[in-house]
Amino acid sequence: MPQNVSRVVYKICPADLWAEAEAKGVFAGAQVDHQDGFIHFSTAAQAQETARRHFAGQAGLKLVAVEVAPLGAALKWEPSRGGDLFPHLYGPLPLSAVAWVKDLPLGADGAHAFPEME
Repeated sequence: MPQNVSRVVYKICPADLWAEAEAKGVFAGAQVDHQDGFIHFSTAAQAQETARRHFAGQAGLKLVAVEVAPLGAALKWEPSRGGDLFPHLYGPLPLSAVAWVKDLPLGADGAHAFPEME
């Protein structure tokens, strides 16, 4: 893991897809994750830009906070947007690694209103 990276990463996920994961006991990823071969995550510093680029105007989202340590070697930090390192999980997300799940509502300005993150 790169230095100065939080112990928590974040997944923005449609609420219905997250409900399916909770029912199954594991999150296998969204359609884009299946296409790319890994589950996309963001750090706290990257999450708002991820929401703006990939979920603009979309309601009914969840913000899922995931502990990095239990993911072990399946979590890789790889260059993406502007060379920034993004966390990618190669394999399913065990729900035991989830620290919390919160609604990610749209604010009056149309941008997502994020809760406090690490």
